[in-house]
Amino acid sequence: MTATKDTLDLLNSLSPEKRAQVLKSLKQEALQTQSPRITRRADPHAPVPVSLAQNRLWLFEQLRPGGHAYNEVSALRLEGTLDVAVLERGLQEIVRRHEVLRTSFAEGAEGPVQLITPTVATRLHIVDLGGLAEVEQSRELQRLIDAESRRPFDLTKGSLLRTTLFQLGARKSVLLTVVHHIVLDGWSIGVFQRELAELYRELSAGRPSPLRELPIQYADYAVWQRQWMKDDVLQRQLEYWTRQLKDAPPLLTLPFANPRPETERFAGAREYFTLDEQVSKGLSALSRRLNASLFMTLLAGFQTLLYRYTGQTDIPVGTVVANREQPELEQLIGFFVNTLVLRGDLGGNPRFEELVERTRATALAAFEHQSLPFEKLVDALKPERSLGYNPLFQVMFILQNMPSADLTLPGLTLSPLEIGSVTAKYDLTLVMDETPHGLHGHWEYNSDLFDADTLRRMSGHLEVLLRAVVENGTRPLAELPLLPEAEERRLLVEWNQTQPAALPLPPSLHLLFEDQAARTPEAVAVAHAGQRLSYRELDERANQLAHHLRGLGVGPGKLVGVCLQRAPELLVALLGVLKAGGAYVPLDPSYPPLRLGFMLEDSKATVLVTQDSLRTRFATHGARVVCVDTDGSDLARQRKERPTPLAGENDLAYVIYTSGSTGMPKGVQVTHRNVVHSTIARWTYYREPVSSFLLLSSYAFDSSVAGIFWTLSQGGTLVLPEGEGLPDLGALGGLLSAHRVSHLLCIPSVYSLLLQQARPEDLASLKTVMVAGEACPPRLFEQHRGVIPSADLFNEYGPTEATVWCTVHKLEEVPRRASVPIGRPISDTRVYLLDAHLHPVPIGVPGELHVGGPGVTRGYLNHPELTAARFIRDPSSQDTEARLYKTGDLARYLPDGSLEFLGRIDDQVKVRGFRVELGEVEAVLSRLPSVREAVVSVRDDERENKRLVGYVVVDAGVSLTALREAALQQLPSHAVPSELVQVDSLPRLPNGKVDRKSLPAPETLRVTTQASSQTQWTELQRTIAALWKEAINVESVSLDDNFFQIGGDSLSVVRVFNRLREAVDKELSITHLFKHPTIRALSAFIEP
Repeated sequence: MTATKDTLDLLNSLSPEKRAQVLKSLKQEALQTQSPRITRRADPHAPVPVSLAQNRLWLFEQLRPGGHAYNEVSALRLEGTLDVAVLERGLQEIVRRHEVLRTSFAEGAEGPVQLITPTVATRLHIVDLGGLAEVEQSRELQRLIDAESRRPFDLTKGSLLRTTLFQLGARKSVLLTVVHHIVLDGWSIGVFQRELAELYRELSAGRPSPLRELPIQYADYAVWQRQWMKDDVLQRQLEYWTRQLKDAPPLLTLPFANPRPETERFAGAREYFTLDEQVSKGLSALSRRLNASLFMTLLAGFQTLLYRYTGQTDIPVGTVVANREQPELEQLIGFFVNTLVLRGDLGGNPRFEELVERTRATALAAFEHQSLPFEKLVDALKPERSLGYNPLFQVMFILQNMPSADLTLPGLTLSPLEIGSVTAKYDLTLVMDETPHGLHGHWEYNSDLFDADTLRRMSGHLEVLLRAVVENGTRPLAELPLLPEAEERRLLVEWNQTQPAALPLPPSLHLLFEDQAARTPEAVAVAHAGQRLSYRELDERANQLAHHLRGLGVGPGKLVGVCLQRAPELLVALLGVLKAGGAYVPLDPSYPPLRLGFMLEDSKATVLVTQDSLRTRFATHGARVVCVDTDGSDLARQRKERPTPLAGENDLAYVIYTSGSTGMPKGVQVTHRNVVHSTIARWTYYREPVSSFLLLSSYAFDSSVAGIFWTLSQGGTLVLPEGEGLPDLGALGGLLSAHRVSHLLCIPSVYSLLLQQARPEDLASLKTVMVAGEACPPRLFEQHRGVIPSADLFNEYGPTEATVWCTVHKLEEVPRRASVPIGRPISDTRVYLLDAHLHPVPIGVPGELHVGGPGVTRGYLNHPELTAARFIRDPSSQDTEARLYKTGDLARYLPDGSLEFLGRIDDQVKVRGFRVELGEVEAVLSRLPSVREAVVSVRDDERENKRLVGYVVVDAGVSLTALREAALQQLPSHAVPSELVQVDSLPRLPNGKVDRKSLPAPETLRVTTQASSQTQWTELQRTIAALWKEAINVESVSLDDNFFQIGGDSLSVVRVFNRLREAVDKELSITHLFKHPTIRALSAFIEP
């Protein structure tokens, strides 16, 4: 059936009822040229193979016995005089007429079969609730309906229809019908209700049944379908769908409120909404103008919403067709419905009208090939199988525009009763109802993944989007508005209203120190290995160095390299450069000489402050060298008075080099205004003043800036550990105790190790602990609270380009999420989560984190193009000079306005077609019991397939197989590392972060093939391989072949399971074959 413009214009002009009738006639005309007629089977008493759709539900029940996901529930409210006996006779007649309602199922030699019982005693179960008060009655009715809706069926015992009449009073009752989906679909419910109404009407008047005998039964259709599927029609349809869905994304990454469970529970809920009349009429008018149906326009709108939520431009959405194309099927009860996958192409940011054209072409082609059973398509495409989500698509769209059944009965008023108990067969289903009064919609959602608030917001976003396309359908998809005004204001304004700075900002950083030195001149400023410098001594020595540097030409805009070992002289150098008006460039002596040389040359520093033991590293560079030890006499002759300030707020204070994507570091230019704001923000946020701060990080990392200048501006003592790099954590406790350290800032993994290795009494002086620099695992708070419950723990976030920090979160309870939030913006700072087109993303939707405010630095030294790309104009500000820094980090807003860090954008990887966030996987592994640390890497095996490898530091005696099993409870199978490698410790860089490049390559990346190493296989592995080869008829398999990707399907997996259960001495479920679809994984599970 080909749809011309005239045809679609005619269809769109019809009412929903007329349109449905015309479409049905057109389909039946087309079908008569395609398929043979369905006839009665020869032996009505013989077992009959199940239909292909039934086969899928049979397998589902084997995987999840005792479930209720496919219980089809409907309820009618009846008011008036009800003849219960007549109602029961009507039910008995329906069961007699439709064999499928007398059918049970069993496993046959070639798969499951239908067993039809000649007669079944159908009884209407009656529950009298008439004696209860109204409120109690309503509550008890809902409880009983919920319980009956959730009661599972046993497919092997028949009786797959249950009816209950709840009597609420003399003239009020509710009829509840629960049927398993394997014998009935949504269309069938209408057939059931119409027949029941007709039967009740005639039987109550004493007349016989008005219904004609059915020419065929559902079992006849199942036999016909199996025969028809052998025809060339199947191959033609299969070729179309194979082409259409080639390389389609296997999983839509929707913004869930909760992690996806390993196995779907099908817990569901609904959220309702209504589109106003103007939007509803506008969508119909737009559809007519674009030569499309309303279904196509609404589907395009829904896929646009999904694109804006996920960033994916390739979006498969499921829909259903009645699949009753032969006239004789229309009055049958049975499971006929078929599922189609409509693959949305939203690439290239098309205009909405262009997307409707694409959607129209996709939908029309799909409807022309709608006869291929979804089960055949899944078996042919062999997608990655999981118990946690539906294959090929996880989101469905349905437009309901069929006329309602006439359910008027003599003496009775009937009305549908909304069922509170809901199951969700997919992650998300959007159902739109086309009525004479406009469009009504509801979401059916998986309540394990989403919450009601998310769906309420989604309703608002869909309405804003559809209203916009009605007003102007020529706008590109990325430019369509999505956020209601109130939500946009909350994101851009309300959640950026921060605490004002605690005091006015001085123009220069060193003035904060000088003011403190004037207040407490004799207090200890720096402590290191028995050395002490008072504020007065530190100030005077820094002044002397500043005068000396000015004599060498140092002033505003001049960069001075500083390469010193950890000692009080380091602080003298940093402050001396600032007082001279210059900006320091930290050069960590532990860095390789080539890196140090590059940084000195790139910065064009004309002066280098170092010490005699290090000066030979810079012998080939032309910078003037000042050695703080051997030039000490020259420095001592300089004046101790403070030099006249030269640097202003817009002059550079320092340039810190960070890792660059080219392999060479890049210098971040930080002004006095940037770092003064960053420092005063600490005064504002942290109520506990610094009395003693232990500086763990290298001064070449910007986290050192927090400790140095916060401490020296509040009169505290800056404690420097001995040696270079990360100090021995076991001995660190003594240092903390000896100096009564009150404040500590380090990365979470280092703090976790410190809590494990130090004595609790050595940590007792800590009042404020801050972690930053990497994702904070939730269990760190439990560790912290267990050792030093009196200290506060904070999680900070901020890139060097935003001057140390820009958001912070105080941990006050164990987080329920995979990672600790990074909180809210610090004072006078703006944080936005934007999509690729710089539009704010909704609450819960991942976006790139952008930072604005006085902490945003000048940019990259000698990299104007990179600066222009990463430091952009603030599109939400009226100030044309206001800039945002694009962090390259992914985050999302939680409902309370806190930010959740999701990882680097460039840490997203594709594994077997799935998009995986390495940070999420690491967070889950780190939370597992007995895992002290975890990191995940992507490696290529010998076939150049990408595989996830997890590296874990675990307690003694921990089984890696058990850990992987535990990870499967929280992550989809594609996100669980294919190999876990146990290491004694993770390799680290000088700043304490994990050195990913030094992680060892696991041995199992060598692909084990059938030919090369079957002699090394275990007996169990050979047994599994033999069963696989027999079941799917292949000559060889490897340890890492995926059962479903080399030919396994729903029928063969049952065969393998039955044989394997007999062969091994372990309690097995068929679900284990889905969880462990390779021989290596399955054998490791059976024999850990």
